[in-house]
Amino acid sequence: MVKSAGDIQFIIDTLESRKIQNYYRLRWYAECFYLLAMLDYLSRENNIPLCQDFDDLRKCKLEKTIYPAGLLAYSAVSENKNILKEAEKNAIPEFIRFNIVENEVRNVV
Repeated sequence: MVKSAGDIQFIIDTLESRKIQNYYRLRWYAECFYLLAMLDYLSRENNIPLCQDFDDLRKCKLEKTIYPAGLLAYSAVSENKNILKEAEKNAIPEFIRFNIVENEVRNVV
């Protein structure tokens, strides 16, 4: 959605849709935190102040770290656990705050 709508429109649509709050209410925490991380990341990239409505959620994180499927597959095939640790070190700060390893949000299919 970011790629097709653009950063600013994505931010507007996300805030207006209330998806973050709805995902949290449904206990879809991974989706909630991923979307909030994306919102915060795009806000930082565009010098937009963070929406303070989510300050309480920013104190939360997932119990288990979530990795991209491709990274998990690569790690399993190569039997190299350092791959996951290295990805964590290089993760986008807004995502890793929630225990979500994300390194690239612009070049997705």
